Amino acid sequence: MPTILRRWRDYILEMFSGDPSGVPDWVEDMADGNDAGYFGAGSAVWEVHGGLPVLIAGMRALLMQTLHPGAMAGVYDWSRYREDPLGRLSGTVRWVLTTSFGTREQAEQASAFVGRLHAKVAGTYLNASGEAVAYSAADPELLSWVHVVFAESFLSCHQQWAGPIPGGANEYVSEWAAAGDLMGVANPPRSERELRDQLAAFGPSLVGDERVAEAVRFIRHPPLRRSIMPGYRIIFAGAVASLEPKYRRMLGVKRVWWPAITLTGILLRILGKLLGRPSSSEIYATRRLANIASRGTGEARVDG
Repeated sequence: MPTILRRWRDYILEMFSGDPSGVPDWVEDMADGNDAGYFGAGSAVWEVHGGLPVLIAGMRALLMQTLHPGAMAGVYDWSRYREDPLGRLSGTVRWVLTTSFGTREQAEQASAFVGRLHAKVAGTYLNASGEAVAYSAADPELLSWVHVVFAESFLSCHQQWAGPIPGGANEYVSEWAAAGDLMGVANPPRSERELRDQLAAFGPSLVGDERVAEAVRFIRHPPLRRSIMPGYRIIFAGAVASLEPKYRRMLGVKRVWWPAITLTGILLRILGKLLGRPSSSEIYATRRLANIASRGTGEARVDG
């Protein structure tokens, strides 16, 4: 691989995993354990979360999350995204991938860790009516908002840029409800219709204000290497183009004049060749499943 491409690959992997190899310790740990996790090989979650459209989905979800003033207050008041945006990104990726590909115990520990981080996040915000409202990151409404936005973005981006989902969209939403349960979401959607209905129900609570504009400016122009920015601009444009017009208006963003959806698909194919598939998380999780199957076969021979 040419040196410049290798540097891009290492930088991208470090952005999302915290390690330039793409295999930090927490990914290697997925090779250990005695169960398939909450989902397993061939699941809808493995197909969606192991695909490259999650790169677009993550940015899309971040944009959407800013529209709820309670979620925005938590990020604005407590998050380190301005000082360490890549650290926050890799932390979110770690939770998603560990929950998706790890054992049940690993998924539960990762969710508990996030819950402990959220325990101190509290304050007040102005709701859509201009009233001061007390919040904490453990509020049922905010937990539901974050879960719904992530699930809808993962699903929509996969539908836009990838192939079929095992069992279809309903199966994916139903499976990923397990992650909502782990995070304490009271009623995570279990079908595509429920997912989109729950998202629509948040409409009256959403606000596009100066805090949102500031966050959008940061997401649009993050402190990344200059050589990465042309590709990043395509990803940002693709994420924006995938949003419903009403959300774009609230965010103060517009679709670019050029074919963002098409170019994003081309970029994803290039990244696929650069980064490879399956992902390291899926590779190590598959090793765990093979080890479990091997132990089971050995035990069967002894019993026989």
